[in-house]
Amino acid sequence: MGQSIFFDCKRSENNYVEEYEMKITLASKTQKAKVFLDDRDLDQSDAFGTQAVKSVTLARPNIFIVIEASFVPEEIMGTSYSAGTALTHITLDPVTGKLKKVEKIQGGILGASLGNGTHVSEETCLPAKIPFKPQ
Repeated sequence: MGQSIFFDCKRSENNYVEEYEMKITLASKTQKAKVFLDDRDLDQSDAFGTQAVKSVTLARPNIFIVIEASFVPEEIMGTSYSAGTALTHITLDPVTGKLKKVEKIQGGILGASLGNGTHVSEETCLPAKIPFKPQ
């Protein structure tokens, strides 16, 4: 595995605050780049859908991350939801700690709850006390 970079992040919305650790593992000759939130690999696939980190690009000072997700039709508590997709572009400036997330949502439970279209949000992600750990 490649070198990992660690960030301590905070997401705030109304009166809700969530803190989490983000780990970005850079690509190596044998492993694609990976992103983990609180040790949860963002590359996931099961009967309900697929989520994949498509790219992690270092363009100093920024880090760019692209994540694609697709969801199968589902029924939850008597409500039916169509298949859906989400494309997320993340720009992280580790110098300022600004993380900007642009999500394009179409269909599925996300479209029904958040609305179809483009959603922009910002979070704070600062380098952890030990930001680099070789693997």
